[in-house]
Amino acid sequence: MKVPLEISYHHVSRSEWIDDYIKSRVDKLEQFGADIVSCRVLIEQTQNPHRTGNPYRAFVEVTLPAKRELVAEKTDQVADPHVQLRPIIRSAFEAMEKQLKKQTAKRSGKVKQRDEEDVPVATVVRLFDKDGYGFIKGLDGEEFYFHRNAVLHDDFDRLTVGTRVRFEPEEGEAGPQASTVQIIDKPGVGGSEAGSEALEMPIGWKKR
Repeated sequence: MKVPLEISYHHVSRSEWIDDYIKSRVDKLEQFGADIVSCRVLIEQTQNPHRTGNPYRAFVEVTLPAKRELVAEKTDQVADPHVQLRPIIRSAFEAMEKQLKKQTAKRSGKVKQRDEEDVPVATVVRLFDKDGYGFIKGLDGEEFYFHRNAVLHDDFDRLTVGTRVRFEPEEGEAGPQASTVQIIDKPGVGGSEAGSEALEMPIGWKKR
């Protein structure tokens, strides 16, 4: 990688074995994406809206050339983080490996790159700014949870109810969730009444 690996801890004591395990997983990532520019890993204890208590989360962010960012995260509630964090970290890295495999296949021509119009589009229907998460609703009416770290380019604070986004759907431990969320409206457009009328809202969408 061009940029050294960054490992951060939030409300979790730094552990040498966790550092070593993360480094081994990053080495494996580079087998799937030799052009990785940087990798940032966050291990934290955070408040998850879907669970009681304080779950532990492993967040992996990889930057590829042309400023393309891939994000993967896994959250779970564990009794002893120094014993149980390994499967959470492993799951996050496995999710990232899948994304890197897709990118490699696209570049090699093995998989036809999806056109922008084929990427799922959704509308932000609920936002919880202080807690750093929200929900988007697809054109078929299905809702997806997303965390602020899944929003590309640190654009979470630009989101408003009604903003349209592109995203990658995936099945989270608590239900459908969105990763690599990207704004396709101009800042603030989705939050205005005029902008909301101009948007093609999902089936059954109602302002809350």
